[in-house]
Amino acid sequence: MTDWAALSARASFASHRLIGWIYWDPVAVDGCAELGLDVPGTYYITSRCAPLAPAGHQAVAAAYYSISPLFIQFAMALAEERTTYDAITAVRDRAVVEGLHAYVPEVCDGLAALAAPLWEAADALPVSGRVLFAAHRQQPRPDDPLLSAWLAVNCLREWRGDTHFAILAAEDVSATQAGLLHNAMLNYPADWIPRSRGSDDAALAEAMADLEQRGLAADGRVNAAGLALRDDIEARTDRITERAWRHLGADLTQTYLDLVEPVGDRLVARIDATAGPEWMPAARHRRPDPCTEESHR
Repeated sequence: MTDWAALSARASFASHRLIGWIYWDPVAVDGCAELGLDVPGTYYITSRCAPLAPAGHQAVAAAYYSISPLFIQFAMALAEERTTYDAITAVRDRAVVEGLHAYVPEVCDGLAALAAPLWEAADALPVSGRVLFAAHRQQPRPDDPLLSAWLAVNCLREWRGDTHFAILAAEDVSATQAGLLHNAMLNYPADWIPRSRGSDDAALAEAMADLEQRGLAADGRVNAAGLALRDDIEARTDRITERAWRHLGADLTQTYLDLVEPVGDRLVARIDATAGPEWMPAARHRRPDPCTEESHR
């Protein structure tokens, strides 16, 4: 029998890696800088939110969940002053095709062949509560099968993201707390994830104080109960996200994994080279706990 929870977790992780490198790709970043998006981070915000942008910066901030609303407002204002979202998307799309052929050429034909079934899986998913996914899914689909397949995977990834954020909201986990819990789960440098998303000292102190009051942290550090909650949130996300891969089917999901998993480290290395070794945490394995390592020395 197919272990759909495990398959869902693997496919979701592989998808983060297949998609994530583009947000720091020099071709895309430089292309959008030529459009006027010359402030670091604005390309990521505006290229990802482009399908939802007509709803305004507050709607985008709600969909992004844990990224600073003020920076989202700034990035979108810059885009609307200097360029168009269609132009940003065109730059991104050209960089996707160029980058896949340059960095992982061996997957291009196989991925392109999966475009139709990947879209069928995306089209079969329920839209309720998945606003960013819905905005991406309704965009025109390109004739290029490689780009089309990549965009279909991105839709499946956004469906997972919307689902994950719904679980966080149901657990009353704030934007900053989401970063703190994820940071602890991955054993990242202290506060790196929430700070990278715009949380300042005051927001971090407030979020940690609430976690401590709820028994999820102690002495300024997420504790075992907090880690157990974060692991449970991840497992629940994977279980719900099974639906996407069940629609694709076990055989085609395995075909997708056979294509993408072997090149995952190479795509993450692109992020390391273009942004640094912490960016795109969803595409990274949990690191050894430095405190545990120290205790064994």
